[in-house]
Order: sequence, then C-alpha cells, then structure tokens
Amino acid sequence: MSTSPNSAARKVQEALGLRLRNLRKDAGLTGRELAAATGWHFTRVSKLEHGVQPPTDRDIRTWCEVCGVEDQAADLIAQARAIESMYVEFRRRSRSGVKHLMLAFQDAYDRAEQFRIYEHNVIPGLFQTADYIRAMLNFWMRFLDADNDIDDAIAARLERQQIIYESRRRFTVVLEENALRTWFGTAETMAGQLDRLLTVMTLPNIALGIVPMMIERQAVGSAGFWMFDDKLVTLETTTASIEVSQPQEIALYARMFDMLRQSAVYGRDARAIIINVQNELTSGN
Repeated sequence: MSTSPNSAARKVQEALGLRLRNLRKDAGLTGRELAAATGWHFTRVSKLEHGVQPPTDRDIRTWCEVCGVEDQAADLIAQARAIESMYVEFRRRSRSGVKHLMLAFQDAYDRAEQFRIYEHNVIPGLFQTADYIRAMLNFWMRFLDADNDIDDAIAARLERQQIIYESRRRFTVVLEENALRTWFGTAETMAGQLDRLLTVMTLPNIALGIVPMMIERQAVGSAGFWMFDDKLVTLETTTASIEVSQPQEIALYARMFDMLRQSAVYGRDARAIIINVQNELTSGN
C-alpha cells in the first residue's frame, strides 16, 4: 500500500472536518448559528468543516461545548494532533543514513509493555538476524539514495532487540505465511532467519502465530502494523511511516488484530509451517 503522504494527510484532515460538521448538524445548528455562538466568522466554520483549515485544541473544545458534546473533545483533539505529525517521510530522515530509521519511535518502545505486531511480507525487526537486516537495508539504501551507514544501522536494530528478553514486556505477533517466503538475501540468509524465528518462539513472553496460506479466514490485513499498548499504532508505506494516536482509530486496529489473530495457528502447528518452509529452502524447491 503506497499513498502520497500529503494527499493522505489531507484525507484525514477532511475526515476530521466531517466529524465536526456532523456534530453541528446533530446539535441542530446551521453554520451561521454555530459561528454566532462562537464569535467566529461563518467562513471559518466552513473551512474547518471542509478540512481547509486545521482546528486548534481551543477550537475543538469551543465547538464541542456549543454542540453540547464536551465528552468528545479529547478524542477529536487527539485526531487533530496526529494529523500534522502522522507522516514521517523516510527520505528526509535517511539523508544522513538509515540508522535513524532503525531508531524510529524509540519513546514508544521504551514505554510500551504490550506489543501487538502484524506483518504480511517481512519478519518483524525485533526478530531479524544481522544478515537479514543487511539484505533488507541494502535495498532501502539504494531506493532512498541514503548514505551508507549499514553497520551502524544493523547495530542499532540488534540493540533494540534486547527488549524481547525483558519479562515485563509481552509480544503478541501474527505473521502471514508469505512473510516466511519473502526473501531478503540468499536462501542461507532466509534459512538462518527462520531458525531465529523458531528460537524466539520459545520465549515465555512471546506468542507468535502464523496465518497459513490458502485458508478461509475472517479478515485480510492491507498492511503490516504495530500496536504499542493502546497508545500508538505505527505502519509503513513505501515512502513514509504513519503514526496513529486517535483512540477510535486505535480501537479499530485492535479489532482488526484480533480478527487476524483468530486465523493464525500457534505452537506446534506454527513451528511446522516454519520448518516446512525451511525444508523447501534447503531442498532447493
């Protein structure tokens, strides 16, 4: 899934404006009546409702107070705050190398105790081997025309992986079988990566499920995403990472994760899928 950060952010801004307009209509107010109640010019109401002008926190609180829905102010403010910062362009951040990409969302990693991870075509970074990371970053450095700091980037990602050994953290991971079959590097690199996956599955704080290919299922994820407690969701497009902090949006991601998780197999069945892919690699199929 690849979306222009600017056009996608505009769509989110328009969605916020639509929510404001619906609140006004539900309160039985016209645009001019709301403007009169707030002391704004009526054109400002129109700009806010059409996503042309972003609202301030004060604007939202005033809007909700006039419409009699003060309880919705916090959720709307969270959505508004997320719009400006939700898209972090990879190319801008990688101008001095890709190490910075490996250190993204460090505060979220430091604070979170429950991680929910869904990936459809890549092994999660917390479980990647050095060879797998190197093969993956070689592509992204070329694609983003970034400086070559690959050794530092690998070291940064491996250092971050230490959190999986902290007992207070819990990791619930759902991988599509396709993630096991999407190569980064050689067959030997992939075989080593699958070995690593089998190892981390034994950790008591990790629940790793595999969604088998060609099965009837409840849901299909359009992109991989990570949930940090119930505070933040991150996902990546081709050019940017996206941060979602609006409570209602996070709740939808949680619902999607639960549906995807129900299609996965765990324990012995998950290990059997991984070992089967390993055998295909070693047999040359």
